[in-house]
Amino acid sequence: MIRKNILSKLESLIDGEVYTDDLYTSIYATDASVYRKKPDAVVFPKTKEDISRLIEFVSQHKIPLIPRTAGTSLAGQCVGEGIIVDVSRHFTNILEVNEEEQTVTVEPGVIRDELNLYLKPFGLFFGPNTSTSNRCMIGGMVGNNSSGTTSIKYGVTRDKVLEIEALLSDGSVAEFKSITADEFEEKTNLDNLEGDIYRALKAELLPKNVQKIIRDNFPKPEIHRRNTGYAIDEIIKFAPFDGRKKEFNMCKLLAGSEGTLAFTTKIKLKLDRLPPANNVMIAAHFNSVENACKAVIPIMEHDLYTCEMMDKIILDCTKNNKSQLPNRFFIEGDPAAVLMLELADDNNKELEKKRKALIKTLEKIKLSYAHPSLYGNEISQALELRKAGLGLLGNMVGDKKAVACIEDTAVSINDLAPFIDEFTALMEKYEQQAVYYAHAGAGELHLRPILDLKKSKDVELFRRITTDVASLVKKYGGSMSGEHGDGRVRSEFIELMIGRENYRIIRRIKEVFDPLYIFNPGKIVDAVPMDQDLRYRKDRKEPEIKTLMDFSDSLGILRVAEKCNGSGDCRKTHVTAEVMCPSYQVTKDEKDTTRARANALREFLTHSEKKNKFNHTELKQVFDLCLSCKGCSSECPSNVDVSSLKAEFLYQYQKVNGTSLRDKAFAYNTKLNVLSSRFSFITNTAFFHKTVKKFIDIAEDRQLPVASGFNFKKYIHSQQSKAVGNKGKVVLFIDEFTRYLDIQTGKDAIDLLLRLGYKVELFFGESGRTFISKGFLKQAKNLANKNIESLKKYVTAGTPVVGIEPSAILSFRDEYLRLGNNVEAAKNLAKNAFLIEEFLSWEIKNGEIDSSPFTTETRTIKFHGHCHQKALSNQKVTFDILNLPENYSVTIINSGCCGMAGSFGYEKEHYEVSIKAGSLKLFPAINKTDENTIIAANGTSCRHQIYDGTKRTAKHPVSILREALKN
Repeated sequence: MIRKNILSKLESLIDGEVYTDDLYTSIYATDASVYRKKPDAVVFPKTKEDISRLIEFVSQHKIPLIPRTAGTSLAGQCVGEGIIVDVSRHFTNILEVNEEEQTVTVEPGVIRDELNLYLKPFGLFFGPNTSTSNRCMIGGMVGNNSSGTTSIKYGVTRDKVLEIEALLSDGSVAEFKSITADEFEEKTNLDNLEGDIYRALKAELLPKNVQKIIRDNFPKPEIHRRNTGYAIDEIIKFAPFDGRKKEFNMCKLLAGSEGTLAFTTKIKLKLDRLPPANNVMIAAHFNSVENACKAVIPIMEHDLYTCEMMDKIILDCTKNNKSQLPNRFFIEGDPAAVLMLELADDNNKELEKKRKALIKTLEKIKLSYAHPSLYGNEISQALELRKAGLGLLGNMVGDKKAVACIEDTAVSINDLAPFIDEFTALMEKYEQQAVYYAHAGAGELHLRPILDLKKSKDVELFRRITTDVASLVKKYGGSMSGEHGDGRVRSEFIELMIGRENYRIIRRIKEVFDPLYIFNPGKIVDAVPMDQDLRYRKDRKEPEIKTLMDFSDSLGILRVAEKCNGSGDCRKTHVTAEVMCPSYQVTKDEKDTTRARANALREFLTHSEKKNKFNHTELKQVFDLCLSCKGCSSECPSNVDVSSLKAEFLYQYQKVNGTSLRDKAFAYNTKLNVLSSRFSFITNTAFFHKTVKKFIDIAEDRQLPVASGFNFKKYIHSQQSKAVGNKGKVVLFIDEFTRYLDIQTGKDAIDLLLRLGYKVELFFGESGRTFISKGFLKQAKNLANKNIESLKKYVTAGTPVVGIEPSAILSFRDEYLRLGNNVEAAKNLAKNAFLIEEFLSWEIKNGEIDSSPFTTETRTIKFHGHCHQKALSNQKVTFDILNLPENYSVTIINSGCCGMAGSFGYEKEHYEVSIKAGSLKLFPAINKTDENTIIAANGTSCRHQIYDGTKRTAKHPVSILREALKN
């Protein structure tokens, strides 16, 4: 490791942030690959001058420098020793749009989907669309030469890069763009590093015999997706190497170079006009993968926008998944493979002609047996099915994982069928089940072998499988790296793929660009062995980690953390419709992602030598801004529930370090509310609230809830006469929040259920939510077991248990499964516990409830859903019940997390993040509404946050329906 005194000098040299602590170096030790190597420092440069000074610094001290954007690399491009330079925090500006030229100039940290959102009003977009497009950044896409599902129509990133401003290895700035042969010659006369580069390229690539060796050994030119080494096979197509061709552009070489040649600071891209407004997808069904591959060649004669394959294994993964069953609507029979073929046109008549012509071709070649046509949202459903199948396939319990190593092979579509035949035979040799999800129209096949890289024998298989596949790809003149790059996993095979002579050329190119090998060493040339620096030590003894919560469904808490594959879905910003991860959306700091929390926990639980492996301040720091929103439990492809990890961590950490008075106050909030309700003439005064806030560090601007007491038993007895009909019995859970803080909401729920014809029995209980959120797990466990036992009689009788506050009732479906002693009883309760909106929605579908009891007046409602509802249930149930009154117009706000998260938003040090989270989407959406619009929110914390952030009073949906009842 680099000495601390050397790195301390760096902090004074740049304006950006420098981190050398164990937390940051741990969370930047991995990307989305199977590799781990702790860097010496992580730097967030603010300016181009910062990067120039960084380059000068690392050159002086011979320290590697690794550029990084979102860190979603599958091949280990962002893993290594030295200094990680993360440009995702400050280099995020869209600099210029030229509508006439159809170009845009951006900094490398601009997110692909957000760029296209910005470009939409201009009628333009950036075509390459990776599966990570909602968080991957343009700099990373250039580094990997990314492509995606529409490359057959719009090309790859290399095709779109017009100009690059970059810093060379001596810190000088170079601007690369299209130049003539004469201008190229002028460049060779420069007396600097840029001149050296042009002179070297001329000397290396101008000889015709060299060009022949390149053409003979590089992947076939018709394979558009190819990232094997440096793209010297591309640049010899241009002047001065081929005088008949168009101008030379160094950007062709830099695209796909993975940050090993220069440090990019600005990129100019060629854009396309927005795709046609109308589209249709033909889902061609095949009885064999072989037939699907044979069909690709004639199919590609049509004007396709996408040509994607999913096989039976992927489809079978969705058969027993309730959420995906509706998306299987178009599947006929039991196909071995489905090709998803998309056509588009602005003119519907022309689109129909294209559709009929494609089906005619499919029928003529007689390889498929069904060709349903999908339109509109049906296309989205089909794409979601494919995506979900892959997610379910990769979300495996235990140490065997789907490993990225051979997942990026690309061959000519003419070779696709025979290649797959040999590929399948090779997989059978290694007893691997071949899974085909392919960009079939581009000849690219994605497959990951299932391996346990904690075991020596599987690490050996990792190498042997990759080596054999590399030889097979070479046989067909294909590319080992279609769109994911070479990185650590495939760079070792570049010499095999392009030949020794060509490998020596690209090595000399690296040396002239970067003579000191400071830029991302170990990738592309002089590769680090593919089986070195893996995430896990081979044949290690698994750490024994005892937890209070039951993580046996993942074989322990460590394996929960290890489920995180680094895909970075948690780096989505507030521009997306999802919740995860609210604190990252505010801070844009990797530390505040689900990925960082999982990585940090894995790192310290694995490598800590302390008796209590949780006892690390770094873990406390990384979990500090987790709002326990549970967005990760459903939005993370691996379903890593950081909320549960945080609760367990707090419990274990507090064993050694104790708890604060404030934590105790929030954890035992219910007991305090009982006392407060008895002495409300004191506890609800402004003076008392001000004193409490100051005493336990609650934010001064935060309004404290008012606690009071109410006799719900007496109330329901008095209201029984208003019951209409007898639709059966429900148990209404009067939780700790409803009982003391939201009394009116509880009364409204009773009134509504009675008026709708239900017999209501009340169950008073404390859910344990406050204890869970503060890590008081013993207390939470006692409550959970008490409630499981007390509710058992209702569960046995099949009586639904319905709750008003999402965070309380949904704990029955979530944490109780980890806290309950009687696992079967806990599971049965989970199946029988419902949000009140879920119950009412179900009754509407069953015809038990209609609009007749409700007003016909017109109302407009905007609904914000609780995060736990979004993660563990769905918002549509609330949408459905609010639409019961026939003239009510309901909209679900695309609001993400409100930012309150129980006690989080009250705490002085978290107040700013809390308010900023609400200000991202929720507050602006509410502020745009007029005063007659009803704001609905079913979370008690959400309603408090809405009032503090907008001064608007939000109502629980049951209160809105109660008020909508006639008479």
